[in-house]
Amino acid sequence: MLINQTALAVVTAAEEAEGGINPWVVGGGALAILLLLLIGVIAFGGGREHS
Repeated sequence: MLINQTALAVVTAAEEAEGGINPWVVGGGALAILLLLLIGVIAFGGGREHS
């Protein structure tokens, strides 16, 4: 039991010390930027004739 409690305390301390930005926020931001760029490319090329 003591080993499990010690392991839990180490994991909890590591999670608290990690900090930083949530990876979901970074991924969502990157996805939003890429989607905006895709929409811009489609809007820019939408009215042009094919060569």
